[in-house]
Amino acid sequence: MAGLGTRFLPATKAIPKEMLPVVDKPLIQYAVEEALEAGISTLILVTRGDKQAITDHLRPSSKLEQYLSARDQLSTLEAVNSILPPNVTITEVIQAQPLGLGHAVWCARDAVGEEAFAVILPDDLVRSQGRGCLAQLLEMHAASGASVVGVERIEPELSGQYGIASVEPAGSGMLRMTGIVEKPRPADARSDLGVVGRYVLTPSIFTHLENLVAGAGGEIQLTDAIAALLKEQPVMACAFTGRRFDCGQRLGLVQATLALALDDPELAAPLQKYLGALLASRRGQG
Repeated sequence: MAGLGTRFLPATKAIPKEMLPVVDKPLIQYAVEEALEAGISTLILVTRGDKQAITDHLRPSSKLEQYLSARDQLSTLEAVNSILPPNVTITEVIQAQPLGLGHAVWCARDAVGEEAFAVILPDDLVRSQGRGCLAQLLEMHAASGASVVGVERIEPELSGQYGIASVEPAGSGMLRMTGIVEKPRPADARSDLGVVGRYVLTPSIFTHLENLVAGAGGEIQLTDAIAALLKEQPVMACAFTGRRFDCGQRLGLVQATLALALDDPELAAPLQKYLGALLASRRGQG
């Protein structure tokens, strides 16, 4: 979460992009909820050091709790208290320079230690009807013992915006990665499987991150480290079920807001009525 959020300026001049709301929750809360649903109890926040609003949101606020309790706003109090359960710990790691996702993961190496770990990019909001996206990756990791990368099918012309994974069947419905390339031209893409912001990685990834030089975009790419890792141990691809919204883009944030609002029993009917009238008026103007 160490980016500057330049696509959303001026909104993100003083507010971290991860605190932009989708309906009534900021992006970071959706990511945290997905991690908690998957059984994660230790959160490592990789930031640039000036995003106090994020930790303020996740940690308890006694003044707010006292205010809500005194006014018997118990349902709101419960919603606030449930943001982060008491058994979950938070560690903040500073990425002093914006050198890419691979560098961000490398910065967390001491906090992670010698165990498998998950990576969530809050920009990618995944809405699942059953098990969450990360829970699906962790289930595949438990079955295979391997690193797992979340993938989804994309339009071929969008390959220059993604890491692209090539795969082969590995039995039991699993896919083993045979290669991964960061942002290839459509003519050079070997598949239509785009990597999204969900990973479960073994600690061996740190050895490869340590030896990387800047790749695509002048950044240290996590995909380059994964490409080196899969030469020495299996790496699986998880074509998860669920709808992903690219909330790092303005359109994706608007789409996520509309989709989640239409899933809200309180908002669905009036929003549908409003959108119907709005679209009808626009057609009339045309």
